[in-house]
Amino acid sequence: MKFQPDRSEGVNIITRHDASSIWVGSTSFNHSLLVPSQGSVVLWPPREVAELTAAHFGQALELAPELVIFGSGARLQFVSPALHRCLIERRIGIETMDTAAACRTFNVLASEGRKVLAALLLAPSA
Repeated sequence: MKFQPDRSEGVNIITRHDASSIWVGSTSFNHSLLVPSQGSVVLWPPREVAELTAAHFGQALELAPELVIFGSGARLQFVSPALHRCLIERRIGIETMDTAAACRTFNVLASEGRKVLAALLLAPSA
């Protein structure tokens, strides 16, 4: 799916995604990502929900979001609250949805000036 977003100076916008890649602005990535509303995109090691650990969600804290949008892959998959307890304890909101919905939601919130972080799982191509 290709998006046609409004451009906001200095704000990361997910411009496109498919089963094997995510574009942030004009840069294509073919692995899981942490995408802050502003600043550098961070490579995120997990490729699927089964690989997630609490430490992976701990990486989100370094980017100081007020809300994390977790994209669980091609389909919606919830994870144990124990994995993202570090966010809950710091009163950082977390919403889970499939990666496509997470990309759309991230763009809306980022364009509104929210300090949002997209944590997006992208499984490697077969």
